[in-house]
Amino acid sequence: MKRNKTVGYLTKNYEWYLFLIPGLVFLFLFDIMPMANITIAFKNIKGVVNLSTSPWVGLDHFYRMFADEAFFRVVRNTLIISLYKMIFILPLPLMLAILLNEVRIMAVKKVVQTFIYIPHFFTWVVVYSVFYIVFGSGGAVNTIITSLGGDPVLFFLKGSWFRFLLVISDAWHSVGWGTIMYLAAISAINSEVYEAAIVDGANKFKQMLHITLPCLLPTFVLMVSINLGHIMTSGFGQVLVFYNSTVYSVGDIISTYVYRTGLGQANFSYATAVGLFNSVIGFILVILSNWLAKVTTGKSVW
Repeated sequence: MKRNKTVGYLTKNYEWYLFLIPGLVFLFLFDIMPMANITIAFKNIKGVVNLSTSPWVGLDHFYRMFADEAFFRVVRNTLIISLYKMIFILPLPLMLAILLNEVRIMAVKKVVQTFIYIPHFFTWVVVYSVFYIVFGSGGAVNTIITSLGGDPVLFFLKGSWFRFLLVISDAWHSVGWGTIMYLAAISAINSEVYEAAIVDGANKFKQMLHITLPCLLPTFVLMVSINLGHIMTSGFGQVLVFYNSTVYSVGDIISTYVYRTGLGQANFSYATAVGLFNSVIGFILVILSNWLAKVTTGKSVW
């Protein structure tokens, strides 16, 4: 009977499962099949050779990785950039969603939402172009600085400013889109709760402090947990477009290091070892973040 119910359910809802096919094919081709090449990290690959005929070297590449000062530098950069983004960017969608929720003129609200959503659809090349116009050596910011008698600031070439650029560009690119989750959570709050608060004499600020924020806290914790699971990535596409050789010491992250070492220097085995290490740490963080979300909010990704 149980089997017949399952078959009946699948027969009745087969259209929904057909939509899964493109995603499953993509997952198989680009996530599952490449796992067969993990053995590259344990072999000595030089140039374009047959993987099956390459000699095994065991854990030699991992020993070299942990003895390499550059590896620890990129790990440090990855963690610092990710933590900066979590600290300064994660709260912004929450605050922006609360402010948007208080806009009562729907036309104004829709216009504002449109403008803050648009950057999400820009590629990092476009984002880089916009920020170079603003922060480049001849950009708007330096024009103002020089007009006030100051010296131009090389934002893209100075390590002390590069991480600042990464954070604010990522904020401009993602904060507006991140408000969608919180606006949906706000819309799910029972309006009778606000009505009861108004009867009790609560103003807008007290309603936000004692109703909206507590109701959004589980969603915020879940978003923090999800970002914690991706802390080892730091945004490969963004850093690859923004950085240059002068800021490698503060901007080079694990993903770009693997890209430069593997494709740039044709050191495939060592780059695969670094990438495998990063994937294992990322997997552990995803498990821990999911557990943290489940413990604190009762909700989890799976």
